[in-house]
Amino acid sequence: MKRLRFPIRLKLTVASLLPLFVATVICWLIGVYIINSRIASQAQEKVRTDLNAARSVYNGEIDHVRDVVKFTATNPFTAAVVARGDRQVLRSLLAPLKRSEGLDILTAVDAEGNVIFRAGNPGAFGDGQINEQIVRRALGGEQVSGTEVVPAAELAKEGNELASRAAIEIVPTPFARKRDELVERSGMMLLAAAPVRDGSGRTVGALYGGILLNNNNELVDRIKKIVFEGVSFQGRDVGTATLFLGDLRVATNVLSAPEQRAIGTRLSEEVYNRVILNREKWVARAFVVNDWYFAAYEPILNLSGAPIGSLYVGMLERPYEEMTREITFIFGVVLFCGSFIGIAISSFTSSRLARPIRELETAARRITAGERGLPIAVETRDEIGELARELATMTSTLTQREEDITTLNRQLERKVLERTAQLEEKNLLLVKAQEELVRAAKLADIGMLAAGVAHEINNPMAIIRGNAELLQMALPEDDPNREEVDTIAQQVGRVERIVGNLLTFARQQRKRLGTVALHPLLDEILRQVGHQVPLAGIEIRRLYSPLVSEIDGDGDQLRQVFTNLILNAIQAMRVGGILTVATALDEAAGTCTVSVSDTGCGIAPENLKRIFSPFFTTRGEGTGLGLSVSYGIVKDHGGNIAVASEEGTGTSFRVVLPLRQGDFETERPPAPP
Repeated sequence: MKRLRFPIRLKLTVASLLPLFVATVICWLIGVYIINSRIASQAQEKVRTDLNAARSVYNGEIDHVRDVVKFTATNPFTAAVVARGDRQVLRSLLAPLKRSEGLDILTAVDAEGNVIFRAGNPGAFGDGQINEQIVRRALGGEQVSGTEVVPAAELAKEGNELASRAAIEIVPTPFARKRDELVERSGMMLLAAAPVRDGSGRTVGALYGGILLNNNNELVDRIKKIVFEGVSFQGRDVGTATLFLGDLRVATNVLSAPEQRAIGTRLSEEVYNRVILNREKWVARAFVVNDWYFAAYEPILNLSGAPIGSLYVGMLERPYEEMTREITFIFGVVLFCGSFIGIAISSFTSSRLARPIRELETAARRITAGERGLPIAVETRDEIGELARELATMTSTLTQREEDITTLNRQLERKVLERTAQLEEKNLLLVKAQEELVRAAKLADIGMLAAGVAHEINNPMAIIRGNAELLQMALPEDDPNREEVDTIAQQVGRVERIVGNLLTFARQQRKRLGTVALHPLLDEILRQVGHQVPLAGIEIRRLYSPLVSEIDGDGDQLRQVFTNLILNAIQAMRVGGILTVATALDEAAGTCTVSVSDTGCGIAPENLKRIFSPFFTTRGEGTGLGLSVSYGIVKDHGGNIAVASEEGTGTSFRVVLPLRQGDFETERPPAPP
């Protein structure tokens, strides 16, 4: 084997450049790592701070609703109007206030909790609200504010427009938890309620108001404007905010498409479990709708302290990735330029140092070629090893040639061995083919013998059957010998069935080709099979492919094949089970497949290779010819039959037949050994 040669020039270049290159790469990797870790950590901390700021904006909106309701409820004029139940005055008081303060609902109730006036739906009043927690607490003298989920029915009372705006179509979202409903109709609202007291301090009613957050993007847009100050990257807003009802986005400025907000998309199941179920604040990198963000989530609790949704803020990760790529590119340019300059300097220096070595190498090669008397001027002593190797080459030339000849001889011997092995393999294949021919001849002889024996047995069996029938007619039912005569008749019938199978197996029957409607044929067999064997406890399943219609073949022969397979399957399920008959179409191969499966006792592994052999059976009453005949019919149709079975689980036979019969021999081949 030729040793690798490393010139001095290459060694000098590598020795001078390698430390510089390694140091530069290490600095590059360390710098990129530090920058990435610092950027990521600072971004996450900023998002955490932004979430606190967003929570302040959110709480400020709740305080706004609370202040509007509180100041209106504590007005003595309001107390007098509520005490009188004057709806006209309440309309003039509450309706303008609702519009000016941007509220979606503003409703007054009396001391019993019955609605006096709804500013959003003046025509609906008189219904009771005492069961609502916020109203009950307000009538108890408490000022209440917070976030609640309002059912669709309650929203409809406050106005049909409000219920319609709350409805959000749920968009299928990857990695979200399973939800059966298609539309979310409940509304998440910022609610506040305050008691209305008269001059003596007695509670004469209550006032409650709120803002619906579903499809209301004003709050999330204000959070984005205050927290992220409108920062954008390549035309996209860097910061986003979202309000979730459960795991559903009800208000957001995250876009699922240009100019289309991602309302209706859902929270991933992992984040839902952490934030909603475990009530934890979640700050991490996350894939939001269609891009990666530095994200932060915080649960939103209702008045009872139960989590009903979450508040989200996030910053687009792409600007930070772009910054990292720019820094990486700068480091790469520095590394490339430094390496290029180092290569140029090292190449010039090493070329001057390696020139005498190349001259010495050239002289040694000329000596090896047969030249003599060449002067060798060595001015340095750095490459003596190279000279020794070149001189040694002169003495090893003949040895190398002898080794080449030996190698050629070995290759020739190896080729002879390979050819011998190939001949032996072909001889084995020839022996196997001869064995198959002998086996086929034996089966043909067995068929002829079976046909002769069957014909010879038929005549005496006909006489025995006739006499047995005469005896049955002659003997009354209660005769003590009647049972033996019936047994003779039954056994004669069994012998006749065996003879019939022998004749079927023996005769070389030609196909009568025609068009066979496969599904009606299978249905007819399944209807008639109940007359031959009991079907108690057996469930029949038909798994027909609508693509399978008609095939070419002999209908009677195919009926015999499928009847035999179905009967075998039913007889294998002695205590009941499931019989499955299925069809499938392979358009590419031009074939269809019929499968007959059962959940019976199965077939032992040692019997699987013998089940298509003539006269092999595991049942005492069988002849062992049914599957052999079926095998021959399927092969005669140019198809294939296979079996898969597991003891105690069941068996499945697959019959693959061509859709159209070609011009091949219709003589049935012998069954396999």
